[in-house]
Amino acid sequence: MDKEGLKPLIEALIFTSEGPLTFDRLAGVLEGEKREEIREVLKELIEDYNGGKRGFYIEEVAGGYQLRTRPELSPWLKRLFKIGMQKMSKASLETLAVIAYKQPVTRAELEGIRGVDSAGVLSTLLERRLVRIAGRKDEPGRPIVYGTTKEFLETFNLKDLASLPTLKEIETLKEGMEEEYDALKASEDNSPGRVRLQKEGRGDDTGGEGSGQQEGS
Repeated sequence: MDKEGLKPLIEALIFTSEGPLTFDRLAGVLEGEKREEIREVLKELIEDYNGGKRGFYIEEVAGGYQLRTRPELSPWLKRLFKIGMQKMSKASLETLAVIAYKQPVTRAELEGIRGVDSAGVLSTLLERRLVRIAGRKDEPGRPIVYGTTKEFLETFNLKDLASLPTLKEIETLKEGMEEEYDALKASEDNSPGRVRLQKEGRGDDTGGEGSGQQEGS
């Protein structure tokens, strides 16, 4: 099959796949086609989608390829499906982070790191299919160990676990966010309106009336 025939076929397979379509699965369906040609056409298809002004793009995520809607279109999609922002609690994010970086990890190890009971959070993460039971640890009692799922990779837009940011990158990101916050706060504190309010005694003056009253008296 030539490229022009192969391209819409690959596009249709990715579109109809329930989850990210792996290259091996794709090559298996296209039995008889050369893997090199499939890879070349797939690359062209990705460039076509990612370079054009379309509502979709092809992302390599969770070990496969998936059609995704562009993030900037999410407000309209939420209106269509009448869904709100799916938020996760701080406890869930913290637990998920420990599992992602330490997996496979037992509940006792998880709670040793967090310092609190994690039964309820684990139950929620299992229900949301972000975490799975990965087996049992080879030690007395054979405790259950937990790991992340393909849904976790899809949710956080990760190609694989190796794509997780390093602890150094996380610290750098955290420092950058703190610097941006400090700069924004300084900008607000030095704004004309802010200075005027402080002079009038309606800013951060804990005395209630502020120095503005004294200056005016």
